[in-house]
Amino acid sequence: LLAGSAAAFAPASQKATSTVALSAFESELGVQTPIGFLDPLNLLGDATQERFDELRYTEIKHGRICQLAFLGNIITRAGVHLPGNIDSAGTSFDSIPDGWAALSAIPPQGLFQIIFFIGCLELFVM
Repeated sequence: LLAGSAAAFAPASQKATSTVALSAFESELGVQTPIGFLDPLNLLGDATQERFDELRYTEIKHGRICQLAFLGNIITRAGVHLPGNIDSAGTSFDSIPDGWAALSAIPPQGLFQIIFFIGCLELFVM
């Protein structure tokens, strides 16, 4: 009886099976065993190498932008702010709160300029 109970916890010899179909991108950087090439939304089902490279470039770019945003959040929460004023009315950078509260404290024209600048960077530079 004890041997039967212990057998329930013994590792079973099973062959590892993968549900991921072989793809042209199986040899790309970042593919790891045991999963292999993972594309759960099938975004690259019939993609070319150019499309794969474009999506990889975009993913890396957005990852770097997120890292910079996180770093900026940490720095401003530590009390480090730009010197001077954010607008001609005399609103200083120090008076802008941290985090999401900053969106309501930034003047609407300034918020529009920030979004417009980021849009121009996304469309024409990056």
